[in-house]
Amino acid sequence: MADKIAKFIITLIGILIGYGVMAGLKFLGIINLTNKGILGLLIFITIIIASGIIFFVLSPKFIKGGKKFIHFIEVEIQDIPASDIMMGSVGLIVGLIIAYLSSQPFYNLKIPYLGTIISIILYLIFGYLGIKIPTRKREDFTNALNVFKKNSTRDKLKSSCKACPKILDTSVIIDGRIADICKTGFIEGPLIIPEFVLEELQHIADSSDSLKRNRGRRGLDILNKIQKELDIEVIIVDDKIEEVPEVDSKLLKLAQKIKGNVITNDYNLNKVAEVQGIDVLNINELANAIKPVVLPGEEMVVQVIRDGKEIGQGLAYLDDGTMIVVEGGKKHIGETIGVMVTSVLQTSAGRMIFAKPKSAVDRAV
Repeated sequence: MADKIAKFIITLIGILIGYGVMAGLKFLGIINLTNKGILGLLIFITIIIASGIIFFVLSPKFIKGGKKFIHFIEVEIQDIPASDIMMGSVGLIVGLIIAYLSSQPFYNLKIPYLGTIISIILYLIFGYLGIKIPTRKREDFTNALNVFKKNSTRDKLKSSCKACPKILDTSVIIDGRIADICKTGFIEGPLIIPEFVLEELQHIADSSDSLKRNRGRRGLDILNKIQKELDIEVIIVDDKIEEVPEVDSKLLKLAQKIKGNVITNDYNLNKVAEVQGIDVLNINELANAIKPVVLPGEEMVVQVIRDGKEIGQGLAYLDDGTMIVVEGGKKHIGETIGVMVTSVLQTSAGRMIFAKPKSAVDRAV
């Protein structure tokens, strides 16, 4: 079917070429069939039909040659990177546009055929340059595009981070470390305090249990400190979200509604938020991330506070609260001794360091 269509198109092209040749010869005055009447018309039509027949007879060779040419182009293109093809195509389009705009003034000149000749030359020159320049300078163009993408991405990130609200839950407010983090400037506002979180804090502060009451009052004091002492925007959101009764569920619904991040130190809330695709900033994870790295073999000076669970163990603590289990440290309780780290255990609750007194290590050596 494709070959039949190709033969038809080639025959049609032959007829058009025959007509064009006869019309050109007539225009140039080489032949003049008008004076011969019907005979001249028949000669004109015969030559056009003969041209079509010749092209029809030669169409299989044209089709075969066209297939070979297409195959040659495909083989050559396979060795050319896709980026070069794309950049060359764009450069060719730009070059042809420049050539079109540059050739227009020459058509206004009165010199015959000058505009056409110059136009052809300009199309060839700018088309060639449009293909060659981008492919030869592809690294420069790629670097320029990468710089532009990085700048646009950085601007988008800046705008999205500044516009992204941070929702505080009850546990992180009571914890109190959020105020110190905000003071350092690592968290950008606005901070969102839901009305139902304030109500839960008030209920805790009014509890008959003294421990809960102190925790609730501490949370209210932390909020008051953030609002009055820190240079950060705090927004109280009066959104009841009646369809869910639990405070944690309301918090996640609000985060989905305003497209914000939840700041918490509640492990379970963190996991539920991750399942629902909500971004969470966990204070405990941040605290673990900024703890100093301790490697086996390092030495440190610690104070053994109390005995451990196993026989002969003593417990010490770093300034950030990391527990150090000192083997044979029970006899050094209350003393400040030098220890050598033997291993480090990372758990979901935090990090534990196991060490031995340096004096025991020296004796073993």
